[in-house]
Amino acid sequence: MRRALALARHGVGLTSPNPAVGAVLVRAGRLIGRGWHRRAGGAHAEIEALADARRRGSSVRGATLYVTLEPCSTRGRTPPCTDAIIAAGVRRVVFGATDPNPRHRGRARRILERGGIAVTGGVLAEECAALNRAFGRWITTGRPWVIAKIAMSADGRIAPPPGQSRRITSAPALRRAHELRRWADAIVVGAATVRADDPALTVRLCHRARLKPQPLRVVMTRSGRLPRTARLLTDALRDRTLIYRNRPWRAVLEDLGRRGVTAVLLEGGGKLLASAFDAGCVDEIAFFIAPRILGGPALAIGAGGFLGRGFSVRDMRVSRLGPDVLLEGYVHRAG
Repeated sequence: MRRALALARHGVGLTSPNPAVGAVLVRAGRLIGRGWHRRAGGAHAEIEALADARRRGSSVRGATLYVTLEPCSTRGRTPPCTDAIIAAGVRRVVFGATDPNPRHRGRARRILERGGIAVTGGVLAEECAALNRAFGRWITTGRPWVIAKIAMSADGRIAPPPGQSRRITSAPALRRAHELRRWADAIVVGAATVRADDPALTVRLCHRARLKPQPLRVVMTRSGRLPRTARLLTDALRDRTLIYRNRPWRAVLEDLGRRGVTAVLLEGGGKLLASAFDAGCVDEIAFFIAPRILGGPALAIGAGGFLGRGFSVRDMRVSRLGPDVLLEGYVHRAG
């Protein structure tokens, strides 16, 4: 299953609105086929693994299939994987996470067992489910999963003094930030960020960046006043820019969900992030912290009522990126 998980990670950010899934086929203790879901509309991981085994000249009959998500059992853009698994003569199926779609949950197990296949579920279930936490949120609620990303100094500032480079964190941190962009279907900023930084909000500096459909660029604004020359409004991807004026967070996320957005990355500024926390819309954090003291008024998370109620972060992960530290974890609001 860990081999299947490693394969599934190749598809993270590339398969939306489908989940990222990996699969391996084993017979007589030997891996004979492997695959992962590469893009929505393409072959699923199970089909890729079956095809890989056949290309290797290996017989699939009697093999065990390990797959990170319960196989699909209904026809969508592609036929149900359960039909192909039964037809191939697979002896046993071991899956990680149960399909989070309430209409499909458990259905594959029943179909496969009726087809004479032994089924084991729940192997590394938490890891497999976490890989597709955005898909799970979207398919059950219609709203996307939201990560708040901040690059800040050790004293919680996001803007250096005048005359200094606007980049606070290092090149390794920047590359990791672009991996987060690759994961996202939409990147959200406030109008102040557009006016100050003129960002492109594109995926560039990470592995498989060329395979990623560029995410939607979303601007939230009260006044609607944006520079006419802003890159988000004039570059080749301007048709992928959405502007929401005076819209509450819930309405924005619901609209993005209707557009098939499963994962959202918030990139600032401070007031936008504060409003998102205050609205209870943030699910996860990615805080890049540089070993610098900047001072000044530009807080990473600006004034917001959420600070009065507080929240905790669970499953905290800490990693080093060059001189910087990355803090990641899931948001749990008090009460």
